[in-house]
Amino acid sequence: METILIKTLQFLLSLSLLVALHEGGHFLFAKLFKTRVSRFYLFANWGFHIFSTYDDWFRKLCHKPLITERGNEGQNFFQWVKNQYFALTGQKDKIKTEKIGNKVYKPEHGTEYGIGWLPIGGYVSILGMIDENNQKLSSEPQPWEFRSKPAWQRLLIMLGGVLMNFLVAFIIYAGVLYTWGESYVKTTDMTYGMKFNEQAKADGFCDGDLILGVDDQTFDDWNVNHLRDLSNANVAHVQRDGKRLDITLSGEMNLLEMLDEPRYIDVLVPLNIDSILPESPAERIGLKPGDLIVGINDEVINDFNDLQQKLAVLRNSVNESSMHADSLRARTIRLNIEGHAAPDTTLLTPDFTLGFVNKMPDYKVTTREYGLLESIPAGVSYAGNILGGYVNDLKYIFTKKGARSVGGFVTIGNIFPAEWDWYKFWMLTALLSIILGFMNVLPIPALDGGHALFALYEIVTGRKPSDKFLERAQYVGMFLLLALLIFANLNDILRLFGI
Repeated sequence: METILIKTLQFLLSLSLLVALHEGGHFLFAKLFKTRVSRFYLFANWGFHIFSTYDDWFRKLCHKPLITERGNEGQNFFQWVKNQYFALTGQKDKIKTEKIGNKVYKPEHGTEYGIGWLPIGGYVSILGMIDENNQKLSSEPQPWEFRSKPAWQRLLIMLGGVLMNFLVAFIIYAGVLYTWGESYVKTTDMTYGMKFNEQAKADGFCDGDLILGVDDQTFDDWNVNHLRDLSNANVAHVQRDGKRLDITLSGEMNLLEMLDEPRYIDVLVPLNIDSILPESPAERIGLKPGDLIVGINDEVINDFNDLQQKLAVLRNSVNESSMHADSLRARTIRLNIEGHAAPDTTLLTPDFTLGFVNKMPDYKVTTREYGLLESIPAGVSYAGNILGGYVNDLKYIFTKKGARSVGGFVTIGNIFPAEWDWYKFWMLTALLSIILGFMNVLPIPALDGGHALFALYEIVTGRKPSDKFLERAQYVGMFLLLALLIFANLNDILRLFGI
């Protein structure tokens, strides 16, 4: 429960920060071009809100008189439920107002700032703009309205959120590099080399090889981004037994298939039992530090990678439809231990572990420190590489496996660590900022990219799309986004049930 709470708090803090800054980008350009904004909300406030600068208590606290008749201001949840009941039963005359908030915007009212109850986004309501808020447009365009502004100004207003997301990512990465530096293990210091799956071995790799680089690129370290480079490479530069050699590749490998377990390439970890957990399967069979497991169910184990892979296969053989007897059968294994006369039979834990701690390789860690001026271009470069990789991987979404990998709120929340770690928090927030910025710039109606596309069309052709066309495009875009939201979160639900 504590783990879920910590993950949730990190997720909400990161999301709140990014949403506020994204919407702040739109708000900044709107104000710059003297376009009036009626509302600035963090999170959705459908039906009721938590806080608003137009609430009675807030205005009284600030000694400001109410300047608009809103009917049902400060509406709580129970009042909202009652109003929905009246609406469903046709008793609309009993409803003071269908919504809450600043109903009729007047120039002297300024902007209403608020916090909604549903943490799925936020919005700025820009006057004269056709968006998801479905605001009523006046019969005649007013000079302070969005639709009255030149196309280039409307383009910048719509791209303001995306620009802010990318800027935030640059700043965060620069700040992280300046504060913590960049720590990594040099490829040449990984004395045990790499571990390869069967496909990689068929391509010419051998366990223990070191990947020094691909094509004209040199790897200082090894991380998942280099796996993407390898998938597009024509030649891999390898160190084997102290000698350098080149392995020819196809240049068109599927990254998602390379990430499947066992991975195409991974860091090789020797099997080295360091300690035994109390009351574990390992303790029951008398496993001791220094013992060497050489097989499971008569299948050869060469290293810790092999052991983890064999246990994963057993774990995946049990699903929601399996009977208890099936689970017991899968968890009952025979261990071949070097020096033992016969295989030892043991029952694995319900999560298919033996219960020992493996000693990890004690590689030398290299830390590069950045000064203030050095961290700025380094942060821009880091964010640029992340963005480039994300754009490159987008093509996999249109495959069956890629579509299945799309996740919703549960997937995003689970990427945060179980313990609060500011370094990881800021790195993940910067990553989410890039993803949020890129997704919003896609040319889909209802997204910033869709509005920007229509503005670009006007700049190029000199013809402005009609309000009716924009309204219909908005409905289509909202339908697509809703479908994507349902699909992503449905994937999360299916994964929770092992489907």
